[in-house]
Amino acid sequence: MGLFSFLGSGGGKIKDALRKGAIIIDVRTPQEFDGGKVPESINIPVDRIAANAERIKNMKRPIIFCCASGSRSSNAASIMKQNGLKEVYNGGSWENVLKILKSL
Repeated sequence: MGLFSFLGSGGGKIKDALRKGAIIIDVRTPQEFDGGKVPESINIPVDRIAANAERIKNMKRPIIFCCASGSRSSNAASIMKQNGLKEVYNGGSWENVLKILKSL
């Protein structure tokens, strides 16, 4: 089992979501986000995801969460799934999402 096996076949689910115009939400702190990010991504720290659940649901596009390692993005994805969002993905680290985005 590979390091990013949770992403599906080599990030296939993430690629598909990106092709559908997914919105990338980086759940790191603003300071971490300012230190490097995926272009066009939105910063909503993980502790603010529940408070922004309706805003995120109203985006009406697939959502990819990312962070530094995948832990916080996993939490954010779980929160949004509990709030009824179907097309939500844990992209793992922001660098991984950036790599997948550049491969499209």
